[in-house]
Amino acid sequence: MRLRRKRAKIRAWRKHFSLRSVVDQTEQIKPGDILLFSTLRDEYVRLPYFLKYYRELGVSHFLIVDNGSTDGGAEYLAEQPDVSLWSTTASYRRARFGVDWLNWLQQKYGHGHWTLVVDPDELFVYPFCDTRPIRALTDWLDVSQVKSFGAMLLDMYPKGRIDAVPYRPGQNPIEIAAWFDPGNYQITKNYKFGNLWIQGGPRARVFFPTQPKKAPALNKIPLVKWHRNYAYESSTHMLLPRGLNLTYDEWGGEKASGVLLHAKFLDTFTAKAQEELTRKQHYSGSIEYKAYAEKFEDTPDLWCKWSEKYINWRQLEILGLMSKGNWA
Repeated sequence: MRLRRKRAKIRAWRKHFSLRSVVDQTEQIKPGDILLFSTLRDEYVRLPYFLKYYRELGVSHFLIVDNGSTDGGAEYLAEQPDVSLWSTTASYRRARFGVDWLNWLQQKYGHGHWTLVVDPDELFVYPFCDTRPIRALTDWLDVSQVKSFGAMLLDMYPKGRIDAVPYRPGQNPIEIAAWFDPGNYQITKNYKFGNLWIQGGPRARVFFPTQPKKAPALNKIPLVKWHRNYAYESSTHMLLPRGLNLTYDEWGGEKASGVLLHAKFLDTFTAKAQEELTRKQHYSGSIEYKAYAEKFEDTPDLWCKWSEKYINWRQLEILGLMSKGNWA
């Protein structure tokens, strides 16, 4: 595993040469700042709310890689006072789906900081997030000597066709994609890396009903007290060293955890899915996007009679999808 981590760091160093600095405001970063890292392409419509949401949580600086956007998103980000932006037209797939780029940036700028790695369609929810800033969580994790914090990816969707209601820039996407599957999840342990592997939800139910093991992984570790020797191995599903993947308690207790509200399924999704299917830059030959295209061709609807409407983090805790652990 040490050799694997070394290789990941070498890959990150090699791939960083494809990054071009557009706006570098990293001199603003102060000790103790909470940093957000993200890779994106053509996500302009999501960016105003994405930045607003995480600023209000307490993120101090955004370090973003734009992978060839043509929708004005890069220009919008370049105007923001708390964003440092890099651009590349290199292959997303060959950079291990952006992992190599962000591993490099975290190694260079994230050392000693709590770093949050999320996509523009992911909203981080943690215990007491309605009353406590993210620094309250990271301070408690520091006191508890915990260096990583897990979160389940929770697919959100509208009631009815996903293209029925247009999404407006600056709008909270959960106003439209307000529903989720409260159950239908399978959890196994990845003994090689020590992390939990979660699958299920609407994507397994609708797109992979006969092959649930091919459904996308829903386990993530987005929040880490970063050290320059760390490296993400596969998206934010798992890290090296392996000890960072133990975000759960094997001995009958329950560690605090969060949820990433995944607002992928808006009216923008169909065109996005077709583009990604053509680009073939995603995992396993874009098998996920092939399933989307086949199932959504006639009826782009994920809602079912068991769907539940999102209220708040306490609802998710009651359902067993996240936990406040012993954080009082």
